[in-house]
Amino acid sequence: MKMTRRDFPTIHFYDQDFVDLYDKTWAWIQDFWKKGTKKNGFHMRYFNYPQNTSIHQFETILSTFFLVYSNKNFPVTTLLENFYNKQEESGAIRGEYNELTGKPVFADDNPEGIQPPLFAWAEYNIFHKVGLKKRIKDIMPVLEKYFTWVETTFKNENGLYAVPSAALMMPNSPRKKAHYPVDFNSQMAINALYMSALGDVLNDKEISYRYKRFYFSLKTRINTLMWNEEDGFYYDLDRKEKQIPVKTLASYWTLLAEIPNENRATQLIEYLKNPEYFGTENPFPTLAASDPLFSDKGKGCRGSVFPSLTFMVIKGLEKYARYDIARECSIRHLYYILDTLHPDKKETGNIWEAYLPKSEGPAQWPGKEGFPRPMFLPYAALSTITLMIENVIGLYISLPRKTVDWIVPTLEIMGIEGLSLKRNMITILSNKSGRGWEIRLESEKLYYFTINLLGDKKKTLPIPSGKCSMLIDKL
Repeated sequence: MKMTRRDFPTIHFYDQDFVDLYDKTWAWIQDFWKKGTKKNGFHMRYFNYPQNTSIHQFETILSTFFLVYSNKNFPVTTLLENFYNKQEESGAIRGEYNELTGKPVFADDNPEGIQPPLFAWAEYNIFHKVGLKKRIKDIMPVLEKYFTWVETTFKNENGLYAVPSAALMMPNSPRKKAHYPVDFNSQMAINALYMSALGDVLNDKEISYRYKRFYFSLKTRINTLMWNEEDGFYYDLDRKEKQIPVKTLASYWTLLAEIPNENRATQLIEYLKNPEYFGTENPFPTLAASDPLFSDKGKGCRGSVFPSLTFMVIKGLEKYARYDIARECSIRHLYYILDTLHPDKKETGNIWEAYLPKSEGPAQWPGKEGFPRPMFLPYAALSTITLMIENVIGLYISLPRKTVDWIVPTLEIMGIEGLSLKRNMITILSNKSGRGWEIRLESEKLYYFTINLLGDKKKTLPIPSGKCSMLIDKL
């Protein structure tokens, strides 16, 4: 199925290399579609890394965050339904299913096959980008049963969750003694937060309230037991509920879960700016650079930069309105992806599953075969498509609300063209004309546009159908 560039939203940015990388990613994605069979019971078309022999829950959930921008050229919901259709009587959904047989894949180090429980987060995002309320009504029973299964299987008497380290998607991270991991507990809080939000979408006060109550109870436990006042950081706990003082990127799931208050968030974010911790040249290594086990080579989760986790941190920064640092780090990270795609030397470039933290190039893990995986789009496209639209250009879209928010940290020539907003194609471009900076807009139907300029001008305007423009100075 060959496509022209026009089928996808076109982006404009002053650095053409970023635009080319974005365009190329859509072309690469076309080779990632597989067909379900009668035997495996998967959907006719689903997205997966070509070399995978199973579908993976974590990769699949993250993939939805860039596929929602394909203007419906690519299916998004079927990816998740491959997992929902495998739900067991107990409510269990396993993290991995074999592509040949469709049967769950279990491992000795993860006997229940649990992976980060983030379906509700993905569904909430899909609702705002694609806008299907009926779908939420249909899938809610599946998500509720799954939630209950995770709770009954992994929740301990202290109200925290204990899962094996293989469930955390951070292989070889120096967290062996972690019994109550900060990331999984935060992910379960994220799950509850978005289950409550989906309840609001359905106007179901009972669902909304039940999960909100659940969320606040878990948030309190994480804040009470995992926060270290002296270090200004959240830590994993061992079996005896003692903090394990190793600073890993796992702690930043707390931002996405809205767990810290403003004061604590500020302390956490300081570590992201500090090059001695997580503020390396290529932002956000998996392990703080100050840790004795940190490696400049990356060595798996001893310092590699994974686009999947960089994405998570940036979405967490947004929750605390730190748009400037989110944007600056997205741009820095994208430059490292570009440098590795176009190396100066004779070798051919590629995009990767993981990158070096302090210099350009793919991460290294001596002795580990097949790391990092080349052209690993389930992670890399989060940077080249989603961060590009949401953080570099700065657009936040909600179909059901018919709103587009544009957070413009600096005035530059940039924007998006031909983005589908529920049977409404829209274009938003900023340009410098003889009359100063202006924003040109084009739309087939009315929608509401909020511009947030450099943090000091914010205005919401109804945008009529047709073409119009506004001068920034006149706002």
